Order: sequence, then C-alpha cells, then structure tokens
Amino acid sequence: MNKQLIALTVFAALTGPVLAQDAKPAPQETVGIAKVDPSTIATGWRASKIIGSTVENENGDTIGTVDDLILTADQQVPFAILSVGGFLGIGSKLVAISYLDLDTTQKGKTILKGATKESLTSAAEFKYAE
Repeated sequence: MNKQLIALTVFAALTGPVLAQDAKPAPQETVGIAKVDPSTIATGWRASKIIGSTVENENGDTIGTVDDLILTADQQVPFAILSVGGFLGIGSKLVAISYLDLDTTQKGKTILKGATKESLTSAAEFKYAE
C-alpha cells in the first residue's frame, strides 16, 4: 500500500508541472498600417457632420438632406443617400447619388449643382438591401 501511495505521489509530482505549462501562443499576424498625414485628415469632413445636413442647389434652394453615406465593397465610389420630397420626413423618399457630385463649402453648406427638388423626387428610389 505504501509503495502504491509513494508511486502515485511521485507520478503526481512529475506530471503536475507538465500539465501546468502554458501552450505556446499562436503567432500573431501583422497588420499593415498606412501612414497618414494628420493635417490632411484634420481638414476633411466628418461623416457625422455631413449626415443630416441640408442639401442645396447652386441657387440656394433646399432640395433635400443627407440621410446616409455608403462605401461600396471595393471602397472605390462613396455614395450619398439623400432624403427628398415630403414634409418633415413624412412622405419623403431616398435617392442615391455619387458623393463626388456633392460640394461642401468652407461654411459647411452641402451643394448639389444642377439639381432641383423635382429632378430628385422623380429619380429612382433607393432601398437598402435586406
């Protein structure tokens, strides 16, 4: 009985450190970080400031509001989703335009040149994918 107890104690003492060893951590993948000039970003427009902004044409007529900004999967063409028509958001519809067609002035105005309320309300309606 004592031999079995001694053998069991020795076995436990020898295997304890083996069980307690940590597994080697998996090698971490490195992520490339692009170098960015902070002064370029600091002079840009934040999405939170653009979304909800009133959109005017070059004549100063209000033609809608920016409802959302969307990047395509390849991130090549950003789109602005405009809410047009209706009154206080009731009866309005969404239309998609290229974000590149919008001009944001130094005073923070968002301009869509050549557009009218009529041209936007007659444009194809945008619907989000489900």
